Amino acid sequence: MASDRPQVRAIDRVQASLKRRYAREKRFRAMGLGAVVLGVLFVSILFTNIVSKGYTAFRQTYIQLEVKLDEQVIDPSGERKPQDLARADYAGLVKAALRETFPGVTDRREKRQLYGIVSSGASFQLAEMVQRDPSLIGTTQKVWLIADDDIDMLVKGNSTAISTRQYAGIASPTGTSGQVKVLTTANDFTAILNEVKTYLANMAEDQGRELRRKEHTLDDLVAEAQAQQQRLAAAQAAGDEARETRLEADLASNQQHRSILEGEVSRLRDTITDLRRRATAPGGEEVLPSDLPSYLISINGGLIKATSVSSSGIVGDVYLPLQSQNEAAAGAWDVLVYETPEASRRVKDRVVSWVWELERQGLIEKRFNSNFFTNGDSREPELAGIGGAVMGSIFTLLVTLLLSFPIGVAAAVYLEEFAPKNKWTDLIEVNINNLAAVPSIVFGLLGLAVFINFFSMPRSAPLVGGLVLTLMTLPTIIIASRAALKSVPPSIREAALGVGASRMQAMAHHVLPLAMPGMLTGTIIGMAQALGETAPLLMIGMVAFIVDIPGGPLDPSTVLPVQIFLWADSPERAFVERTSAAIMILLAFLIVMNAIAVVMRRRFERRW
Repeated sequence: MASDRPQVRAIDRVQASLKRRYAREKRFRAMGLGAVVLGVLFVSILFTNIVSKGYTAFRQTYIQLEVKLDEQVIDPSGERKPQDLARADYAGLVKAALRETFPGVTDRREKRQLYGIVSSGASFQLAEMVQRDPSLIGTTQKVWLIADDDIDMLVKGNSTAISTRQYAGIASPTGTSGQVKVLTTANDFTAILNEVKTYLANMAEDQGRELRRKEHTLDDLVAEAQAQQQRLAAAQAAGDEARETRLEADLASNQQHRSILEGEVSRLRDTITDLRRRATAPGGEEVLPSDLPSYLISINGGLIKATSVSSSGIVGDVYLPLQSQNEAAAGAWDVLVYETPEASRRVKDRVVSWVWELERQGLIEKRFNSNFFTNGDSREPELAGIGGAVMGSIFTLLVTLLLSFPIGVAAAVYLEEFAPKNKWTDLIEVNINNLAAVPSIVFGLLGLAVFINFFSMPRSAPLVGGLVLTLMTLPTIIIASRAALKSVPPSIREAALGVGASRMQAMAHHVLPLAMPGMLTGTIIGMAQALGETAPLLMIGMVAFIVDIPGGPLDPSTVLPVQIFLWADSPERAFVERTSAAIMILLAFLIVMNAIAVVMRRRFERRW
């Protein structure tokens, strides 16, 4: 029995060790699974964020106007010369159509706002339409014109949240234009009045914090004045006239600051008292602060902007004339609430009223944004597109493919099959591996120094971009091609050589066709990497503002990643939308290219 005890203890230790090892394996698998889930979660959040911001760019807002194609404006001579048709004042025709749609707009400032609801590209739409069919001159046409980007954002709900409140009371307007009052039978505006009172209470709290800060500063000034008086008394006792003069000046300055601060404290106390009284008093009438949402009352076919409110009614300015002064029954009127304050919006309430009227008449429509895919870049978001960037990317990648694929495959074949094994080939292999890890901007600097400064090649040209990306992609293609050649069994080479083929014939007719799927896979992955590069292309000038769509590899152009970079730096909200949409297109290209690489590998790869 005694001899069995060491054996039993050894078995216990082994089992305990196995339990610990199994527990570590479980923890490792759990951590691996957690890492995968976390990665998928972050990617999903990224994609969701991009798609939620960018999908609206594929729809564009259009406004229908009745445009009179006046012959005196377009072609007074009546000769229908193309150059005369191209020089006509089509923008004036658009403005005239807007004035006809809203005849009540007479103020110059309001007219400028009215003209701004249609894009500056609307005149080009008219010009193209007339040049395509000159027989339209002299007629009046209903034309769908592209809306300004701010109007587009408003219609899509990206500039402010919009809600509608319906009430149970009967509303009675006191007029149809100018400043009117709207009274209701059910105290329908109590909720809005309470919002104003809550705002006043919050303002009182903010002012209270400011008052306490100023009172603290005033106490510090009083304490400092007492200390200065003590030092002044000491200077007078010592007969130090210079110090006495300086301290008297400091005391006077302190007194001046205290007087100003005491006045501010007094005014703040009065303001706080008034705000608290108004916030707590029942009922009453309050002016709507500019920091609160905008309230527009839709009644009797018109629109009123509320400026002050009480529990039973509002006072406001008529933005769209009411058709009558009759009482509006319950459910026949409502309040439009624009949550973002007017001061914080690019689209002001008067413009909002015009857009509301156009929507009510069915003259605003969202259509598929074909311009986004066919236009080049533009400073106007509603006219900007990725057509130029896509063509620039295609030309750049075409140059890269035509150069990098044959050079990379040839280098891989030579190094793997024909090059002698010595210190020089070892040095070349080390440098190829190192070049694969070099930051891409270094290749951009190399292209700037060699291709542009030394060879004087054109800036912003896809040809130069393709040369730079070729330098960056070559190491990836060479490494992938060598790996593909190594995967071909030596028996293939030996069999070819055994039947009398030369080394070149064995390589060209037997080894290379079998390694080609792996080489193509590596090439596609390298091209996908090149498609997403920005830094090297910035260095060679492809960040320039290019409006025209390039027609060849020597024309100035940009590429998708650089276009995204340019739009992301623009302040307009509409460019945020287009940036996300362009990222979606770029991701789609990358996903397709990587999917092609995976399919090709599975389709043509052979297992040995």
